[in-house]
Amino acid sequence: MPLDIRLVPMFDDNYGFLIHDPQTGETAVVDPGQPGPIIAALDALGWSLGLILNTHHHQDHVGGNQALKARYGAQVVGPAADVDRIPGIDRGVSEGDLVNIGTHSAWVLEVHGHTRAHIAYWFSSDAAVFCGDTLFALGCGRLFEGTAEDMWLSLQKLRALPPETKVYCAHEYTESNCRFALTVEGQNHTLRARAEAIAAARSKNIPTVPSTIALERATNPFLRADVSEFLVATGLAGRPAVEAFAEIRRRKDIFK
Repeated sequence: MPLDIRLVPMFDDNYGFLIHDPQTGETAVVDPGQPGPIIAALDALGWSLGLILNTHHHQDHVGGNQALKARYGAQVVGPAADVDRIPGIDRGVSEGDLVNIGTHSAWVLEVHGHTRAHIAYWFSSDAAVFCGDTLFALGCGRLFEGTAEDMWLSLQKLRALPPETKVYCAHEYTESNCRFALTVEGQNHTLRARAEAIAAARSKNIPTVPSTIALERATNPFLRADVSEFLVATGLAGRPAVEAFAEIRRRKDIFK
């Protein structure tokens, strides 16, 4: 039976995710920034909580760890390279490790750049990746603790996942990201069609998450820094991919 995945809005634009195995009844949560919305969602669904999966240490992703651990006895899993900054951590994981939720397993991918020790959880059999703040719909995370080289390598790793993989990013930033993407590759017909779909969804308060790897490959400027037509459109033809990526990230940082 496939995983049952539920989005849980938190704060102004964060998402946590409940991941439930219907066969065993086991449930995990990804990046619970606040305990209250998670508890309310679990109560409404009649689920308990066995695992807390953190992608990185930022408070809006780990703020609910301790309260949820105390309430449910859940195990906290997070990046092994950042155990000192993950509240209540029980298990540190690294590239290639497996995390099990009932009969389903996630591969751990190290995707640094936003922070020095950021990970993603890839459920290959369920075609789903939970990527925190590394890859967003039409965007990527700011380089707070890593370099452009770090982030570009991480994005290439995520871009290489199967095209049907659903991308569960942790923020509803898509409208803003889309406005920026149109300024750098406005002639991209797939992007323009996506912009219309995003505007329609957000006008009805419908989440734009999850996306897919295929859609991100076709429209996300931060995944296209080595695509010839994108480099021409952005005036970066001939530039090495990592330099082109760094320049697009710089433009986004100052975008209003």
